[in-house]
Amino acid sequence: MSLRSIIQIDEERCNGCGKCTNACAEGAISIINGKAKLISETYCDGLGACLGHCPQNAIKIEQRQVLPFDEKAAKKHIQEIKKQKQQSSFVCPGMMQADLRDKNKDTSNTMSDIQPSRLSNWPVQLKLVSPNASYFQNADLLLAADCVAFAMGDFHARFLKGHSIIIGCPKLDDSQFYIEKLADILRSNKLKSLSVLHMEVPCCHGLIRIAKQALLNSGIKMTFEDVTIGINGGVISIEQI
Repeated sequence: MSLRSIIQIDEERCNGCGKCTNACAEGAISIINGKAKLISETYCDGLGACLGHCPQNAIKIEQRQVLPFDEKAAKKHIQEIKKQKQQSSFVCPGMMQADLRDKNKDTSNTMSDIQPSRLSNWPVQLKLVSPNASYFQNADLLLAADCVAFAMGDFHARFLKGHSIIIGCPKLDDSQFYIEKLADILRSNKLKSLSVLHMEVPCCHGLIRIAKQALLNSGIKMTFEDVTIGINGGVISIEQI
């Protein structure tokens, strides 16, 4: 053991974006259970290349008694990571990004009784989208509760058309994760507008709190549209917040 510089990761701040893992040339950091972890003291050289890549300021350099940096072990570790990547090229189809805006320009349909989809991006779940996805750039963004599209018969034509969308449930999912993920989207893209669509039931109003806190965390100054949908599918109110 020796006293030397090494990174410390604040798991409370970390949102699992993974930018630090790409910045670490020694492969000392990995995302485990949604959080960045230092997997071995011997892989970390303590130079802090990862610091400037963390949008949450969750990484710092400190002096403490740790095992010495092992350059040979770190290089071997990197080679193993590269080998694993070459052997496994599988990507879950559900998480593959797709910008559907050009596809949906042609809304013609040979079956006149079928309404065309207005979906312009995939995936749509807030947990799965990338903050840097192309379909968020200069977009009119909808943040919608999971149930909204099922309640509204005209959701696609009335609200989804011309918008990018992210969905989530403020009652069943991790609200803090949603706040940080939405804040990343706001920081990474110059949005034209933001609309929050939620059901009239009390628990669904948590989506408004998520949007407010995400805006505060991101430092972005903008108003958003608060749309309340009734369980019968009608629009109860539309307000600017």
